[in-house]
Amino acid sequence: MSEYLKQIKETASFLIENGFKEPVVGIVLGTGLSELIKLIETEKTIAYENIPNFPLSTVEFHKGNLVYGRISGVVVVAMQGRFHYYEGYTMQQITFPVRVMKEIGVKYLLLSNAAGGINPAYKKGDLILLDDHINLQPENPLRGLNLPEFGNRFPDMSQPYNKQLNQLLLNKASEQLTNLKKGIYAAVVGPNLETRAEYRYLRNIGADLVGMSTVPEVIVANQVGLPCACVSVITDECDPDNLQPVDISEIIAVAGKADKRLSQLFAAVISALG
Repeated sequence: MSEYLKQIKETASFLIENGFKEPVVGIVLGTGLSELIKLIETEKTIAYENIPNFPLSTVEFHKGNLVYGRISGVVVVAMQGRFHYYEGYTMQQITFPVRVMKEIGVKYLLLSNAAGGINPAYKKGDLILLDDHINLQPENPLRGLNLPEFGNRFPDMSQPYNKQLNQLLLNKASEQLTNLKKGIYAAVVGPNLETRAEYRYLRNIGADLVGMSTVPEVIVANQVGLPCACVSVITDECDPDNLQPVDISEIIAVAGKADKRLSQLFAAVISALG
């Protein structure tokens, strides 16, 4: 584990030396969600493959860039594409960028993702503010990390999504006349979508939406004391009694249509955090 800590510090030093200095907000952009990049006054962009110790995104619709710049004068660093357990990475590789963000000074973390809507009140293109989650992934990013430098080994998860950030998102959504609903996210492994029986199970255990990411990053953010919030875009409606076939191209298309509203919302929140 000391080697992992060494890699975190090495990567952080590389980024700082390359101009990634004093970022306030870290951003993780999910599947089909990249419009926010256009709102950043970009100063630096580095491909993941050129960052020491960074994994490489193997998902063809994830760009694989780390972007540094400003939104309304607030310094941000954005991941244009994230990593997933289904790609074959360990949980510690998936969450490595979150630890690096904390190391270079990020104070707030905003995440986004594309998700399937289990709650029948959700429709394609809806924006959902995560209020809580159910972790159904088989591994934990904190397993084995027992050095104090990694943070509290037993972090409290009674409020994984920061109340103040969530309220700020709700306030800005109201100002923009954006309908921002709230929900509970279930994290599964993927990459296949769920069966009818699995959607019924997820609904019965209290999930409003389901996806294949985010929760490992949120767990680490809580361990290292990084306030975080996440907004999901509903890309498909998962009614087990009327389940329609869906493919990834449709999911990306739906996410793209909602991306502008989500990006404007994030930009307003970032401006208020400066």
